Amino acid sequence: MTIAGHPTSISLEPLFWDALEAAAAQRGLPVNALVARIDVERMEAADPPNLTSAIRQWLWHARSADQTAA
Repeated sequence: MTIAGHPTSISLEPLFWDALEAAAAQRGLPVNALVARIDVERMEAADPPNLTSAIRQWLWHARSADQTAA
């Protein structure tokens, strides 16, 4: 996967890959574009987690927000 012009690898469990692909599709984005957005948010934190952790956290918060809105 290429993020901000840099190749990177992300190791996620299949459940999280499925959720990430669904979240990207729901937002009309390619997966790497959504991951790039998550990466930007991650780097704004005082103590940023690694990218894989940030993706899992983002997915958790996105799911919680979707359930609250429903």
